[in-house]
Amino acid sequence: MSDVGRPARTPDYRLAIGGEQITPRVRGRLQRLTLTDRRGLEADQLDLDLTDDDGQLALPRRGVEIHVAIGWVGEPLTDRGTFIVDEVEHTGAPDRLSIRASSADFRGQFPVKRTQSWHRTTLGDIVATLAKRHGLNPSISRELGTVGIAHIDQTDESDINFLTRLAERYDAIATVKAGNLLFIHAGQSTTASGLEIPPIIIRREDGDRHRYSVTDRDSYSGVVATWHDTDGAERRDVIAGTDDNPKRLRPIYASEEDALAAAKAEWQRLQRGIAEFGLTLAEGRPDIYPETPARCVGWKREIEEAEWLLVEVRHDIGDSGYTSSLQFETRGAQPAQ
Repeated sequence: MSDVGRPARTPDYRLAIGGEQITPRVRGRLQRLTLTDRRGLEADQLDLDLTDDDGQLALPRRGVEIHVAIGWVGEPLTDRGTFIVDEVEHTGAPDRLSIRASSADFRGQFPVKRTQSWHRTTLGDIVATLAKRHGLNPSISRELGTVGIAHIDQTDESDINFLTRLAERYDAIATVKAGNLLFIHAGQSTTASGLEIPPIIIRREDGDRHRYSVTDRDSYSGVVATWHDTDGAERRDVIAGTDDNPKRLRPIYASEEDALAAAKAEWQRLQRGIAEFGLTLAEGRPDIYPETPARCVGWKREIEEAEWLLVEVRHDIGDSGYTSSLQFETRGAQPAQ
């Protein structure tokens, strides 16, 4: 809702398809623009709904690039990157054109299954190898890059699944942004270069709707992981947290170091997921992204005192204006440096 005495703001956007500016052409046709920004290797998504009553809109081909910027009239627009068209639908009557595009082209070699064994290496070397294989620049946080890996197998598994598995094991976020493969600690609110992401403050008067939920997540007190001790020819356990009521991981790890890293990662993940908070901003914020820390002011004490982490943002521009829907989780314990 607008401040008293302040004129209502008007949403604005800029669109280019295949390098050609199409904003003037679609200005009176756009019914809705939805941009969903997610963390991790799940591709960000752009949805466009356009009227085509006069039949003058050309259907874009699959695989063509759409560049998008969003914001408000009279203010600099925020560049939200390039998306690749993967779905086109024309319906009627009345005639409408719907376009869905993804932020990264995973239809290339990323889904190809591979078999490879990694021995006595580092997490940084593995991520760098995978990045270069797909023409991406590796960008991995210093702490994760130096993690030693005694042995890990990629067996009939795509690189994207392998990266996701590595990210889960080490409680990291793996994502492709602007030609870079980023691999950073989940919930740490830092860039791959180690720069801290500044927190945002969300006030209750900024929002229209909210939803807060909390769960005990089975009241786990810690996480147990098992590794195979080849010297003693036996299996041993390590634990993150306490052993009062621990969650036990199924895999058997190659070394104590690998097992402890997996246990710590799962324990951090469990603590982050204890509480969730979602809200819709009455006036959209084009400048916020997942992994941004936040303080939420004006709600119940439990909401105000929590350390929130933004995990998904959905921007909606349409007849009713421009709103941003935000999804948060609690940050939980931070990894030891």
